[in-house]
Amino acid sequence: MRGMEIGVMNSLGKEPGRNIFAEVAEFGLKVCQLVNWDPNLWTEEMARRVVRDSKASGVRVCALWTGQPGPAQWNMVEGHTTLGLVPPEYREMRVAALKKGADFAKWIGVPAIITHCGFVPEEPTHPFHDGTVAAIREVAAYCKQKGLGFWFESGQETPVTLLRTIEDVGTGNLGVNLDPANLLMYGNANPIDALDILGPYIRDVHAKDGDYPTDGRRLGPEKALGEGRVNFPVLVPKLKSFGYAGSLTIEREISGPQQTVDIRKAIGVLRPLV
Repeated sequence: MRGMEIGVMNSLGKEPGRNIFAEVAEFGLKVCQLVNWDPNLWTEEMARRVVRDSKASGVRVCALWTGQPGPAQWNMVEGHTTLGLVPPEYREMRVAALKKGADFAKWIGVPAIITHCGFVPEEPTHPFHDGTVAAIREVAAYCKQKGLGFWFESGQETPVTLLRTIEDVGTGNLGVNLDPANLLMYGNANPIDALDILGPYIRDVHAKDGDYPTDGRRLGPEKALGEGRVNFPVLVPKLKSFGYAGSLTIEREISGPQQTVDIRKAIGVLRPLV
């Protein structure tokens, strides 16, 4: 059985002359989540390139992070009506995109797709609740037909709502991509405590740090790993107590040279823990 590994998020690039996984290899890592928001790139030709570049670089893809078309406002106000499978007006095209992502995931040989399902309503009686659950079930069932998992990225819903959604969808191939920073940044949970609710369902983990919101409209700040409130020296052993042996996939949502600096710092923080 493969043990816990340090990985990193990696974008699906279009540059024909560069190995897709070159940056992962430059960090000295052997695993990544592949992320992309453009369904036009999810072709059989691109899949062949991914498989070829993965083999050449020695970098394994542990899952496909599958973005969705349409508007996306990452805040506490417009987020409820723009993100994921919750807003009814965007569900059809997003379900179709996620199914296309599942096709691509199958072609590249990864076990699952990951996405944000949006601000899944806390109240089962909310008018968007049943339609959201039905849309998630449709995508999850499609994934199941292909032998794939469907993993929720945590954060926009409370852990108990996520647990109830998994139970309501009930397809048996559902899991959680735990983003501990998101739980803080959306003000929904302490990630250490959240493991008591979600632990058995965790299939991958974003190694990201952050803090609680300071107002009711904007997310809390993301921070370099080790500088926020996610207590990784406690989180990682608790993950192990649930038998977790997947990846700690570093995510630093900034760009430029500082992102590279912070990723290398994160590797240094995580390495003694795994």
